[in-house]
Amino acid sequence: MTLPSLAFRSLINRRATVALTVLTIALSIGLLVLVEQLRVEVRQGFTRSVAGTDLIVGARTSPVQLLLYSVFGIGDPSNNVSWESYEGLSNVAEVDWAIPISLGDSYQGYRVVGTSEAFFEHYRYGDREALRLAEGGAFGDLFDVVLGHQVARDLGHGLGDELVLAHGTASVRLQQLHDDLPFRVAGILAPTGTPVDQQLYISLQAHEAMHIGWQSGARRPGSGVDPTEARAQLDELRPDAITAILIGLKTRAAVFGLQRRVNEYRQEALTAILPGIALQELWRITGLAEQVLRLVAWLVVAAGLLGMLTVLLSTLNERRREMAILRANGARPLQIAGLLVFEAGLLAAAGILAGLALAYGVQLAAAPFLLDQLGLHIGLSWPAAELWQWLGLIWIAGLLAGALPALLAYRRTLADGMQVRM
Repeated sequence: MTLPSLAFRSLINRRATVALTVLTIALSIGLLVLVEQLRVEVRQGFTRSVAGTDLIVGARTSPVQLLLYSVFGIGDPSNNVSWESYEGLSNVAEVDWAIPISLGDSYQGYRVVGTSEAFFEHYRYGDREALRLAEGGAFGDLFDVVLGHQVARDLGHGLGDELVLAHGTASVRLQQLHDDLPFRVAGILAPTGTPVDQQLYISLQAHEAMHIGWQSGARRPGSGVDPTEARAQLDELRPDAITAILIGLKTRAAVFGLQRRVNEYRQEALTAILPGIALQELWRITGLAEQVLRLVAWLVVAAGLLGMLTVLLSTLNERRREMAILRANGARPLQIAGLLVFEAGLLAAAGILAGLALAYGVQLAAAPFLLDQLGLHIGLSWPAAELWQWLGLIWIAGLLAGALPALLAYRRTLADGMQVRM
């Protein structure tokens, strides 16, 4: 009987202990793979949320905060950008297009974004993919609203449905409704796997009309306009301020020059950021947490291997008679030692494969939650070369863990296995 078949039969005979050992290693490997895969996928998910935007301009704040609230809908702005600054930047010679964004309202927990037709024309995500309307159109009427794919799916809205938006993004119970100016669903965006899916889009004029008569977050009694009056005043509905501006340039060479000019803008305190650099800053902030997670995962892997070593050592005495029989049938001490190392390698390999399957299963299960909560599309990707190297090192460590019981078995004599110990 060959060494592999002998090792396999020996493991089958101890199937319950072997299954628990493999499960222990699989859980530790699964945690390590899951941490690494989610880290990579989350970064890619954030990166693919905005593409083709050269600069994001907002009121003076930190680059990360500006990026989070303007693109990912996380957090709130501390101040606004005046409409005059928006028009001035839009008319700069180097600027190809500018998308205005106004925040501050919500619907059933989803953010409402006031913007212009330029958003649907110029916004890009992923590999510079354009937004696409799955149904209907955009902003045919003043009170038309376009739903992100997830908003329409989760709330079950379709074209023609009437919505009442709420003022603010706080808890639904604390919000005041814009119930005097209901909106009609005019379009539904195709899925993008980005935060775009979790937002509603209205025109800047509609955003301005909603807030006529509002002051300090509350509606003044007897103020405001009805839909007919608002439509009649369409040309006068120009906002005084917006939240942020997404800018695309005619040439990327002008990006640093324009960024410096915006940051030194004398008329208003503004901040201009490059999305890619702001993301790198975000990764630096989260890097410490990632390293801690990695360290914990590696400690769990070490605990799993130690558990395997403990099982091999504890079962060594129980297998004394098995070893003696093998020796009596002509097996040399080196072959007995090789058998134990081979078994350790099989256990480690089985644990690694089961851990990979476990990690991908959890990742697949977590994808809908991350898409719902953060608007991040998490796909299943082949492990990176670095992760394969780590798994190879873990398998070698598993072999080395089998070396200690192998050495003990190598040193035992044939008579040792035949003696009865109490």
